[in-house]
Amino acid sequence: MCPPETMTMTMSALAADRPTTVPVQYQGRVLDIEYRLLPAARPDADLLVFLHEGLGSAALWKGWPEDLCAASGCRGLVFSRYGYGASTPRPASERWPVHFMHDQARHALPAIFEALGLAGERPVFFGHSDGGSIALLYAAMYPERVKAIAVAAPHVFVEDVTIASIEQARETYLKTDLKDKLGRYHRDPDSAFWGWNDIWLNPEFRAWNIEAFLPDIRCPILAIQGENDQYGSLEQIHRIQRQAPQTRLCVLKDCRHSPHVDQPQATIETVAGFIEECAALTTPMTHKH
Repeated sequence: MCPPETMTMTMSALAADRPTTVPVQYQGRVLDIEYRLLPAARPDADLLVFLHEGLGSAALWKGWPEDLCAASGCRGLVFSRYGYGASTPRPASERWPVHFMHDQARHALPAIFEALGLAGERPVFFGHSDGGSIALLYAAMYPERVKAIAVAAPHVFVEDVTIASIEQARETYLKTDLKDKLGRYHRDPDSAFWGWNDIWLNPEFRAWNIEAFLPDIRCPILAIQGENDQYGSLEQIHRIQRQAPQTRLCVLKDCRHSPHVDQPQATIETVAGFIEECAALTTPMTHKH
């Protein structure tokens, strides 16, 4: 999710530059997916894949992915999912199914990697909110394809506090200028907002739960959450750790649902340190003779 207060009236990358897109075969269609690739000093550096939240896009990250890649020495992939940013919009008549995050992990991500020539990569993921849930699902479905995952404010089950905040976001969208603000980051703000809002407020979605997938994750996990997160309780990340004991938890003070917005430097330092430790675990030792 993207709390309305994180929206600013500054010009976004979506409006300032012509977005780069790649055609992706997905569910019998060809979709244009907006993306940007971030280089690193070392061409063989780890690839860090950024998965945005329920109202996010490549542009809404602003310059934070570049900052994290610089701090961690990683290459980066930032993209907008179908229906978001400058990617192909979702038709108004199309509704996300209850299993839409499973579909993103199982089918959409591999299709995007294939289209960009990255299918052979074993990336690190940084996923925020819904993007964090997708990262967890991908790591569970394809454990051999993931080096590590960091998730910020992820969802593994549906809580009353989440639904209440999403209902409030609906009122904000209908009664304020939130649509205009979202329009700075999305080709079709209605596509982004109603796709997200309608599925989370669908009564069938209350039973959504991905905890059963978590024990299948083999890679290291970093789970970050703000102690003032208005879209979920700390029980979200505690349940991840219970199902996947290799999970390290980080709770940030003075932080709501978007750690990279509310505590950008602390989040960078925590994630960069986590990536460095994961790299050390997989680096062969040099033996002296």
